[in-house]
Amino acid sequence: MKATIDTNETNFTTEVLQAEQPVLVDFWAGWCGPCKMIAPVLEEIAAENAGRIKVAKVDVDANPVLAAQYGIQSIPTLLFFQNGELKDKLVGAIAKRTIVSRLERLAQPANSH
Repeated sequence: MKATIDTNETNFTTEVLQAEQPVLVDFWAGWCGPCKMIAPVLEEIAAENAGRIKVAKVDVDANPVLAAQYGIQSIPTLLFFQNGELKDKLVGAIAKRTIVSRLERLAQPANSH
């Protein structure tokens, strides 16, 4: 079973903007080499953080309105949401530890310095 959630223009609000936990959204396409490279990494992150962090995937070819709404110009683009707000963004095939460190910042309470 996949740990990531396929998200589209119909369920994006429910799965991402109304989620109780931080959400990492991967904007990708089937023809994108770097997208295929990071897909297994995102599955690992989703599986390792099940219940704590959501990992959603948006196919830019099938969901052009979402891609335009978030200004996606290069893929893969990873957007980090918390409480329905866009908090961070990474573009390109990023190392797992970089993605995880960004997610951990979101998962921690803001006043935990």
